Amino acid sequence: MTLIYWCAWASSKWVFKNLFRCRVYNPERVSGSGSVIIAANHESYFDPPFIGSSLFRPLNYLARENIFSHWLSGPFFRRLNSVPVDRDGGGAKGLKIILDRLLNNSGIIIFPEGTRTFDGEMRSSQAGIGLAIIKSQAPVVPVRVWTFNAYNRNQLFPKPLMISVKFGKPLDFEHLRSKAKKCPRGELRGIYQEAAEMTMCAIKKLRPIKD
Repeated sequence: MTLIYWCAWASSKWVFKNLFRCRVYNPERVSGSGSVIIAANHESYFDPPFIGSSLFRPLNYLARENIFSHWLSGPFFRRLNSVPVDRDGGGAKGLKIILDRLLNNSGIIIFPEGTRTFDGEMRSSQAGIGLAIIKSQAPVVPVRVWTFNAYNRNQLFPKPLMISVKFGKPLDFEHLRSKAKKCPRGELRGIYQEAAEMTMCAIKKLRPIKD
């Protein structure tokens, strides 16, 4: 972790624990080293720092490309291991950076829905996320967050309500990755979409744990 990343990680951990009584379930399902894709539903701006501060390893984050052009926010987000991508995360430039970081044994958080939910319900997945999954060869860990009631796109300020995150068991995409290597080019998009939908289905199956 860089100094800026560690400071952001530690402060996020403190805020979520003390102000939002956060609950974190099964973080041990994410390996402490090596490449990994963390695939999560997206309910609020809390999601990236909440997921990241729940693990004891640095992660890479997707961020809209336009924030990197500003003289202040650009350097800051780069030191937070952020990856510039277009809105759905499927741009060629962003994909290349994502794959390069995964090949260097890094972890990255991806939101298959592409954007935050409007009503608390999960949206359909984006095919571009499936492309990253198939080409990376990295294990994929489904993750579900419950942050909507505390902070969503309809709220100007967050509410001090409990939030939680649950990590699922790594998914096996070997059959789709093998199929993608042999199939005609015209069938690839269908494989990418299937990988994205499988991931989204695994996220939906994660249920909250009642303490």
